Formats: sequence, structure tokens, C-alpha cells
Amino acid sequence: MGDGLFLNQAQMTMHTPLLGDGLVKGLDELGGFFSAKPPVAKAPGPIRVPDPIIQSELPEGIEETAEELKQHWFVGSIDQGTTSSRFIIFDGEGNVVVKHQIEFENLYPKSGWHEHEPMVLLSTVEQCIEGAMREFVKKGYSKTNIRSVGITNQRETTVVWDSNTGEPLCNAIVWPDTRNQTLVRELKARDGADALFELCGLPLSTYPSSVKLLWLLQNNDAVKQAYEDGRLAFGTVDSWLIYKLNGGAQAEKPVHVTDSTNASRTMFMNLRTLQYDDTLLKFFDIDKTKIQLPKIVPSSSATEFGKLASGALKGISIAGCLGDQSSALVGQCGFNPGQAKNTYGTGCFLLYNVGTEPVISKHGLLTTVAYDFGNGRKPVYALEGSVAVAGSGVKFLMNNLGFITKSEKISELCETVADSGGVVFVTAFSGLFAPYWIDNAKGTLCMEPFSPLGT
Repeated sequence: MGDGLFLNQAQMTMHTPLLGDGLVKGLDELGGFFSAKPPVAKAPGPIRVPDPIIQSELPEGIEETAEELKQHWFVGSIDQGTTSSRFIIFDGEGNVVVKHQIEFENLYPKSGWHEHEPMVLLSTVEQCIEGAMREFVKKGYSKTNIRSVGITNQRETTVVWDSNTGEPLCNAIVWPDTRNQTLVRELKARDGADALFELCGLPLSTYPSSVKLLWLLQNNDAVKQAYEDGRLAFGTVDSWLIYKLNGGAQAEKPVHVTDSTNASRTMFMNLRTLQYDDTLLKFFDIDKTKIQLPKIVPSSSATEFGKLASGALKGISIAGCLGDQSSALVGQCGFNPGQAKNTYGTGCFLLYNVGTEPVISKHGLLTTVAYDFGNGRKPVYALEGSVAVAGSGVKFLMNNLGFITKSEKISELCETVADSGGVVFVTAFSGLFAPYWIDNAKGTLCMEPFSPLGT
């Protein structure tokens, strides 16, 4: 379909989001998005096939031919998340044929620190591909039936490696990590700090990759030395996986790329040019001659992401890459301005399609690239309401407080009481994200303040 592929993120996604008052106010007041009627869905251009292909379910400029519809083809989806990796094979109508998932250990070496082992991220992805392919073959299919593979990944998580050896220099710093709080306060006091949001759509906080990388450059000797030697390679999880799946440093031509949805989470990319911005890099003291940044490419490409170099899918092209929240919007066919998705996983993220021009929020929301299908098509942007803790809050109640033995039992437990009895649980384990952006907020379990008016 078209020149690349995108797949549903296979997470629990709702079309009608449930948000806190602050986030709703942010979207409601910003141009009246929620108070106005959604725009009428525009036909995405000529489509040469009858039902069951529905025009509004394809983005503008993407077509599926009658011949393609007749073919019995499959695509593979790598979904590398915060707590697990999985590989899913879909048929041409979007049905799951087989899947394989592996959970891995999250590391918390100090209070506020959250790490992953980069080689574990890679190995679990590779194991999931092998496991799913075994089941796929049992069903009578083979590698030749798979047209291509797409990648969706946890965003902001920062990986650094030695470009000479291809080996990681330290553990990855995961997106909710808050070790850089002091650094964030210092950065906010720098000249030019107020101009960053307009350029990149992200506020200065512990969240984006830029501040994680800067912390490593200031605090990790191996990273500092690699930077000075000019052999430091940086990337988010998509870049790391694409690099290694293509053969890493041993490849004839190493593939070091990222797509614009992931690059828009670093604070290094200009939202309008979709390229690295010298003003942003200078602010974070990043010298481009000393670090290897991934090339920014469209989210859909038949060539830029390379091919798998080994394993059961050796030689199969990687044809698409999207950050996980963007992939959920695409998977729910949110291709028209006014359409939104809210996804519940480790965290909770609303993405609201605002069209081909970025909208800069004045109410604590982020501006991000929703998707970029390239090939002459304009990128599409979204407003994002980011909540750091959703499913991970349920895990806290299970693992730390022993309220339940399985996550799915939480609703059943809640239904045993009429209300919370005045108990408030503020799940600020990674500070508070949208719309407050309070990095040093802490998780709190307390009683509501007594009010003589009973309100």
C-alpha cells in the first residue's frame, strides 16, 4: 500500500479520550477545537478499489490498487515498548495472524532513575521475530509471504553507543527518568530558553531526549570520551534497533536513521523544517562534529530503513517507522484534522490531529509530528496531552501495595466500594506532565483536605 507501511499499535485505544480538566481546557481554548464541529473528512484522493477499502481510512495520497487487494500478503510489526517487546504479523486486511511477546526487566538503580539494557531491547525484538515466524510457518506460510516490516517504539528513551564497535556505552535512559531535574532548572535559566518551545514544540523538562543526552555528557566518563573522540552515536530506540537489525557496525554501510515523529521528541529537530536546528543544538552545547546524530527521514520509505541482516526475516525490508503514540493515531485512521486517539499503556497519551501546520499550545500541551509519509506529501502535526503514569500506576498498586495479584483485577476491586473515601492517589512518579510540567512533583497518597462546606 503506497510506498511504506504502518500498523496498529495493538494497545487499548479509545476514540473518545477521557482527560483531566486541565488538558481539556488546553484543547478547548486553543482555537476552539473541542467546541467546534470536527472538519468534514476530505476524500484522500483517487482510490481504485471498491469496498471493503473505505476512502476515509487511507491518508491523503495513499492508494491501494485492485491487484494489491487480491494478493494474499502479510506485513510484520515490531512493537518495542517500555515493559515488553513484541512482533505481530498482520494480513492485508489488518487481522492479526500470529504474535509473540516478551517482557523484560526495567532497572531502577536509584530513586528517579529508570534504565533499560540496550542489548536486551534488541535481543527481545529478535526473539519475538523468531517466535512469531515459527508460528507463521506452522500455519503454512513462509518468509516470502511477508512484504515488509514496520517499527513502532517507545519515544524519548535515549541510547548512546560507540560507532566504531556498535556496542552501547551505558544503559538507555528511559523516557520517565527524572535524574536530570537539576540540569533542567539550569537550562531554564539560560539565555534563549524561552524561544525553544516555538521551534520544537516541547517544553524544557526531564522528558525529552536532549536533556538525557546532556546529562550523560556531563556525568558519564565513557560517553564524554566517545564524544571527544568523535565516535559517539546517539539515537532513540528506533535508531538503535534499525542500526543493529541492519548489522550494526559490521554492516557494509551502517544504517543510522530516525523518522520525524521520533526526532520531534528530542528537542533537536525544527518542527517546520523537519531537520536538526542549529539554534537548538547550540543551546544544548551539542557539537555536530563530535556526535553522530541519526539522519531524519520520512516515516514511510522503501529504502531508508534498510533490511534485516540476519534471522528468520533476513533480507526483508524495513519500510516504516513511527513513535508509538503516532502509530496509535495512524492505526486508528486518525488522518483528518479534528480526529484524536487516547492510548492507555505505561502512560496515557492523547494525540489530536491539527493538520499540516503545527499549532503551538499556550495551555501545556505538546506539539509533535503525527506522521510524515514523505514522497512529496506534507507532514501532519498533532497536539499531545502526555500523562506519564497510567498502567504503571496499576502496577504500583499491585507490586508495592499488594492490592491485587493481577493488573486486570483492579476494576473488580474498585467496584467493591462506593467511592474512594476521600483518598487521593497522585501518580506523579515521574513528576507531572501535561499540562503542569512540574518535574519535581512526587507520587502522593493522601486524604482530601477537609472542607466545612462539604465541597
